[in-house]
Amino acid sequence: MKQTDLRVGIIATGWIAEKAALTISHMEGVTCHAVASRSLEKAEAFAKKWGIPYAYGSYSKLLDTEDIDLVYVGTPHSHHFDVTMEAIQKRKPCLVEKAFMANYEQSLAVVNAAHERKVFLAEAIWTRYQPIVKTIRDIIKSGRLGELRLLTGSIGYSMGDKPRIMRADLCGGALLDLGVYGINFVRMFCDAKIEQIESQCMKSDTGMDLTNTISWRMEGDIMANIQSSACCVNDNQGTICGTEGYLIVDNINNPQSVKIYKRDRVFVEEIKVPQQITGYEYQFLACKEALAQGLTETPYMPLDETLYIMRLMDDLRYKWGVHYPMDSFPLS
Repeated sequence: MKQTDLRVGIIATGWIAEKAALTISHMEGVTCHAVASRSLEKAEAFAKKWGIPYAYGSYSKLLDTEDIDLVYVGTPHSHHFDVTMEAIQKRKPCLVEKAFMANYEQSLAVVNAAHERKVFLAEAIWTRYQPIVKTIRDIIKSGRLGELRLLTGSIGYSMGDKPRIMRADLCGGALLDLGVYGINFVRMFCDAKIEQIESQCMKSDTGMDLTNTISWRMEGDIMANIQSSACCVNDNQGTICGTEGYLIVDNINNPQSVKIYKRDRVFVEEIKVPQQITGYEYQFLACKEALAQGLTETPYMPLDETLYIMRLMDDLRYKWGVHYPMDSFPLS
């Protein structure tokens, strides 16, 4: 490990932490330095599998380690708040998995704490950091699509009765797990003011949203339609439509290609995403870049945008009657 490496400490050992470790293991300039679990046995097994030097049986022990440059919080979002707040209080820079927190109230508290202590903080919504985002923005800016009129984003997986979807104490439902990608897809490419929101959801017996549809009317005569589901398979595509043409993103969860069409659905070109490790690498590189520049957030996913989206999702859940134990609805 070089002195210039970004030394990452991974919190938790679930599948998303595995993906982070896999990604970092193939990166240059970023290394997994430590991992923590509530079980020392699990942490040690994870460390052995990925060649990580240090394993801890508590999150606090990792956060007390001096030679960690970035803490990656990979717990379920229901458990993000306490560990992230502790990390911020110990002045440890944090990259926190999506959804950022359980709700807006928790998000605001963590962001305020980071601002007060001047500690780096970012949400790991990985699609925000991928280079294809700039490519699509450049296409829109060039005028090739004309004036924007409609954006759509759909995502769905048949996830059965997984606890993280069905249980309120785990902040279940499709919205925070999947719908956050659709919301971010639209917001990445059109941040026009939302003038009206209409939405519907189908709920589980446990009160969690399983399938939802969201429609925005925005300034500039622009509409957006977003769908997410944890109980059916979806094509996961996104579209951006203008007066002169449109484009299709093959997967809003991890884009691999963008197809551009002009009037009358005439195909123009396809842009392929360059070879990637997993797609997670870009968020770690963005954090390394921001930390090297002495920034306390990253321009790829500003904290104000994270807060805006968390508030949107709170408002949607309030309307649907999807409630978590840590909520304090109604919002002020």
